[in-house]
Parts: sequence; structure tokens; C-alpha cells
Amino acid sequence: MSATLLLARHGQTVWHAENRYAGVSEVPLTDEGRDQARRLGRWAARTPIDAIWTSTVSRAIVTAEPAAMALNLVPQREYDLRECDFGVMEGRTLAELASEQPEAAAAFTADPVAHPFPAAEDPRAAALRGAAALRRIAREHDGARVLVVAHNTLLRLVLCELLSLPLRNYRRTFPALRNTAVSEIRLGHDECALLSLNVPCG
Repeated sequence: MSATLLLARHGQTVWHAENRYAGVSEVPLTDEGRDQARRLGRWAARTPIDAIWTSTVSRAIVTAEPAAMALNLVPQREYDLRECDFGVMEGRTLAELASEQPEAAAAFTADPVAHPFPAAEDPRAAALRGAAALRRIAREHDGARVLVVAHNTLLRLVLCELLSLPLRNYRRTFPALRNTAVSEIRLGHDECALLSLNVPCG
């Protein structure tokens, strides 16, 4: 059993343009983010894709719409692909936290898994739920190619989980997934191969 999953981060939002954590907050795409979604749609039109899945957060759903139209597919939604809840950091920047709570910011920077933001979701739990969601999708689409539109931190944690990399290093190992860039993995029952990382869609 294996499937090829094409993992894409959603388009730019009004908070990401200022490097603010969006997390589970509903934040609209910018004009650039909508352009990125259209580029992802054009890329999808020339790429073999059998199914589309998104998180239940609106910025991921909207990003996937042009691809779904190009492929005449109905995207399916998975709650466990939602972004991490960043607690007190929703809508704020790391620089703002550093100015107000320097010890919390320093601890997060040193080890974001052992010291997540105050009131935030446990990154280990997020990695497990996201990895389990991708495994379910792979089982449902055995032998197929699936576009999955989700979120920056969630996908980085999941990649570490699936590839047996230390979670605490997710920010260093994968500094950032660019908006609508695609990372390709082959996911089987007990193995995962990273085929490409952070490839621009156009």
C-alpha cells in the first residue's frame, strides 16, 4: 500500500504578509495569495492528480478551489489537517512576544516542541494527528496521486514525524514551506520517502 501525496501550503494571508501566526484563526487570503492559488490551479491542470484533500480552515479550502475546478474534482476536507493552535500567539509575531515575554520567546526558539507558545497546542499531538490523517488518505487512495492543501507548521511537524526526524528541530530542518509550493512524498504502510521539497508551482 502506498500513495503519492503532493503537499501544498495555502496561499498568503493578510497575517502572513506581516509574519503573524494565523493558526486556527480564520484569516483571508491577500490578493497575492489568491494569485498563488490560481498558479497552483494551473500547475494542477498539467499534473496527474486523482484526488484533493484540504484542511477545514478556509484559507486552505479557498487555495484548493482553482485546482479542483481545473481537475473537475470535489475536494474532501480533513479536520486533523488544520493548522496548530498557537494559543496566545494567534495574530501576533514572534518579535512581539520577545518584547513582552522574552523568556517565553527564547525558550520557544531553543526548543519549540518542549516549550510551545503559552496556551498553544502540543506540537507532538499536532504531529501525530496530522501524520495519522495523511496515512488515512494514503490508505483510501492506494496507488493514486493526491493533492493535500494544508499549513506551514503542521506540515513541517508531520514531515518530521513521517521521516523519523527530531520534532524539536522542525523549524531548522524545514525553515519554511513557501505559499503554494509543493512537497512530494510517497507514503506507505510503514515507510515514507521525501521525493521533493518546497517546489514552486509556477
